[in-house]
Amino acid sequence: MILLSADKIHDGKKWLPEKTVLEVDENGRIIDIYLNGDFDHVIHYEGILCPGFVNAHCHVELNHMKAAVPEHTGLTGFLLQVMRKRNDYTEEQKLLARESALQEMIENGIVAVGDIANTIDTLSLREKQNLHWHTFVESIGFVPERATLSFEFALKTWTAFAAQTSSQTSLKQSIVPHAPYSVSDKLFELIAAHQSGATLSVHNQETEDENRYYRNKSGGFSAFFKEIGIDDKMFLPTGNTSLQSYSDWLSSDSPLMLVHNTFSNEEDIKFVQSKFPQLFWCLCPNANLYIENRLPDIDLLDKSDATLCIGTDSLASNHQLSVMAELLTIDKNFAGIGWEKLLRWATYNGACALQLQEVTGSFEPDKTPGIVNIRPDFSLQRIY
Repeated sequence: MILLSADKIHDGKKWLPEKTVLEVDENGRIIDIYLNGDFDHVIHYEGILCPGFVNAHCHVELNHMKAAVPEHTGLTGFLLQVMRKRNDYTEEQKLLARESALQEMIENGIVAVGDIANTIDTLSLREKQNLHWHTFVESIGFVPERATLSFEFALKTWTAFAAQTSSQTSLKQSIVPHAPYSVSDKLFELIAAHQSGATLSVHNQETEDENRYYRNKSGGFSAFFKEIGIDDKMFLPTGNTSLQSYSDWLSSDSPLMLVHNTFSNEEDIKFVQSKFPQLFWCLCPNANLYIENRLPDIDLLDKSDATLCIGTDSLASNHQLSVMAELLTIDKNFAGIGWEKLLRWATYNGACALQLQEVTGSFEPDKTPGIVNIRPDFSLQRIY
């Protein structure tokens, strides 16, 4: 019997009473939770104990591009540089970067990841038994006539991930749209019809140019398409924001995770929350600062009862893969939110978004969610 206590314990959803004691086995499986435990031989930690973190959005396959793109380019500038530079590396350099990123996440208390995959590059990493994975296989194709071809490419990648099994960690996968500026309405509909009930993830309103393009075809995306050789004459603006436009092409039966949300407004939030009963808003604040030098209106999302979770994006758009670093950025800029909510976003909400709440995200008997000690100086120790 191993008994653990701390100055404060957060169970993934809320603070537990003072003097709470966790009983765990040698693998960190929760055996019992004593809300007023009076035991000898309790291991006490300064600071906070909480479940392992969930990184709900990370491009693991892009981590070889650390510092390859300068900060504050704006989204279209960032995308162009990623497209031009992502293959300027050897396969060995890419593999070493992916493995290093995996180790960094584990050391930073992350126990589950929502990985964005355009290739099968992360397939071998999922076999390492260190993390729970939900792999979001992105389908990209803005030209409607190529929708079937684009979807079939993603389906081939998804099939490789779906064939993989593990006896020690949970492995999930779904085909998802990349973003409203890179997926046609026809491709959105093919994706929505593929896997009923699986979480969909989409890069949402990361730049105001996305909204401008959908409203009246202004902003920087027409020039972006010209730069990459796409004729966008077929696109007709809707007069609405991107979110209020493309959400009609998705099924409300599937959980939906909107990522970034840097330029989502109150009307957008109310509109989409009325349509999707299982809706998650994923925040990647350090990536937003890196690319657009702007944060989402997190206070607005919180006051709108949005279900929030946390991601890191990749080292192409961040300086580290640390959920804790994201929480500190939010706390610095939105001090009224408080750590009870922040830790729920980083643990239980993220697990729900990835459909992994049965195995991680909260302290409950028979779960092995990982245990992290947040010290008073906000440094981390991963206990299990």
